[in-house]
Amino acid sequence: MNSGKLLIAFFGSILLVGCKEKPNVKSEMPSTQPNIVLFFVDDMGWQDTSVPFWTERTHYNDLYQTPNMERLAEGGMKFTQAYATAVCTPTRVSLMTGMNAARHRVTNWTLHKDQLQPMETNHKTLSFPEWNVNGLSPVDGIDKAVYATPMPQLLRDAGYFTIHAGKAHLGAIGTPGEDPLNLGFDVNIAGHAAGAPESYLGTENFGNGKKGKEVWAVPGLEKYHGKDIFLTEAITVEAMEAMDAALEKNQPFFLNMSHYAVHIPIMADDRFVQKYYDKGLDTIEAKYASLVEGMDKSLGDIMDFLEDKGQTDNTIILFMSDNGGLSVHARGGERNTHNKPLNSGKGSAYEGGIREPMLVKWPGRTVPNSVTDNQVIIEDFYPTILEMAGLKNYKTVQAVDGVSFVPTLENKNNNFEDRPLFWHYPNEWGPSGPGIGASSTTRIGDYKLIYYYLDSRMELFNLKDDIGETKNLVEEEPEKAKELAKILSDYLREVEAQIPAKKESGEQIPYPDEVLNLNNK
Repeated sequence: MNSGKLLIAFFGSILLVGCKEKPNVKSEMPSTQPNIVLFFVDDMGWQDTSVPFWTERTHYNDLYQTPNMERLAEGGMKFTQAYATAVCTPTRVSLMTGMNAARHRVTNWTLHKDQLQPMETNHKTLSFPEWNVNGLSPVDGIDKAVYATPMPQLLRDAGYFTIHAGKAHLGAIGTPGEDPLNLGFDVNIAGHAAGAPESYLGTENFGNGKKGKEVWAVPGLEKYHGKDIFLTEAITVEAMEAMDAALEKNQPFFLNMSHYAVHIPIMADDRFVQKYYDKGLDTIEAKYASLVEGMDKSLGDIMDFLEDKGQTDNTIILFMSDNGGLSVHARGGERNTHNKPLNSGKGSAYEGGIREPMLVKWPGRTVPNSVTDNQVIIEDFYPTILEMAGLKNYKTVQAVDGVSFVPTLENKNNNFEDRPLFWHYPNEWGPSGPGIGASSTTRIGDYKLIYYYLDSRMELFNLKDDIGETKNLVEEEPEKAKELAKILSDYLREVEAQIPAKKESGEQIPYPDEVLNLNNK
C-alpha cells in the first residue's frame, strides 16, 4: 500500500471514530454491562515481570516475581507489541481522550499551571513550543489545556460507577483537570496533580507534613497515616471498598486502578524485599523488585475480590503501563540496560521507552492463554473500553485517533498491519541517554523511523530483525526512509503538531521529509 493510501485510510478512521460535537451518550446498552478494571502501572518496563513478552524468556523474567500477571495472562490475551508514550502525562491524556499526543499537545509531564519545564526554558539550542502545560480540561476555555470529553464521563453517563484509584497526573495545579472528580469519576482515591509520591510509607504519612514537599504528598489517605502500610496496599484496600459500594448499588463499575508504583522514589516494600536481598541484588534493585511484586499482589487482591463477589465472569481486566521502564537514572546497575533486549528506557523514543507489558482478560470473548503481535497504542484504549461497555454512537468534542482493538480480542482481523503509529515529543525531558530528546517517530509494519529535532538526524530500524535498534538503515534503505519520513511529516502537518525552533534564529526546525529533500538536491 503506498503512503497516500495509508494516510487516507488512517485519517478516514479518525473521522469515523471521533467527531467534534457536544458530548452525548444515549447509547444502545446491553442488558448486563460488564465491570471494567483498567490496571495501570507507572513506569513499568516491558521486562519487569515473570511474564515473557518476547519470543524468548530472559533473566529479567526469572528475576521478577509476578504470579498474578501470569494468572491474568493464562486467562486472557497477551499483547507483545503494545505502546504508550515515553513519559507519563501524554500517555494518561491519550488514554482519557483517545487522542494522539501530537493532536492533544500535552506532550510532556505536567505540574505547575502555565509553566514550561525549566529544562525546556534553559535549553541552549532549541526553543520549545507552548505545549499544553495545563493538561486535560473537561471544560472549554482553559488556556494551555486540551478540551476533551473524558472517557469516564461517558461511562458514568451510561450508568457506570466510576472509580479512580492512585496516580492521576492529568492536569496542572489549580486547573479543573487536576481533580479526577471533574473528569467523570464518582470516586477519587489519592489522585491529584503530581505524578510521584513523596513517600510510599504510611509511617511517613505518604509524605504529608514534610516541609517543602507538599506538592508531592499523596492526598486523601489520612486514615492510614502513622500506620505500617505501603501505599500500594492502602490504595488497593480503598479501591476494593469502592467496588463493593458499586456492587451494593447494583451498578456496573469502571475502576481506573492507577498505581504510583513503580515510579521513584524507589522504596522497599518490606513484605517482599528480603528475598531479593537474599538473591544478591544490589540495594536499589532489590527495592525496585519489591515494588514490582507489591504491584502484582494488588492485581491478585483485585482478582480475588472479584472471585469472592461472584464477578469474575462479568469483569473485564486490562493491564497496561504508562511508559517504558526507568533506566537512565535512579536505578542500580548499568544505566540504559534494564529493559534489554529493548534499547534504553523511560523518556526515550527507542522501544525501551515506549513498548509496554499489556494483558487483557475478557471472559467469554478472549481465548485463554492467547498471544497477539498486533500493534496497539495507548489512544486505542478509549474506543476499546467504550465498545466493551456497550456504548454506541457516542459524541465527543475531540477527534479520536484511537482504533478499537476489540476485533483482536475476539480473534478477528483488525487490519492493523498497515496502520502507521505516531509519537511526538517536541520537548526536553532532562536526562541524557540513548534516544532521549525532542523527537517525532512513526512505525509502520516492521519499520520504525525516529527524527531528532536537535540535529535533524534520522534513524530507521527493522524491528522484526533488530528489536534492540542497533543498526540504522537510513543509508542502506533510503527509499524506505523517504516513505516513512513523508508519512510522518504529513501527519504532523495534518494535526498541526507543534515543532521546536532554533533558539538563536527562531526558525522552525524542518519536517523530516524536508530534510531528506534538501539532502537529495
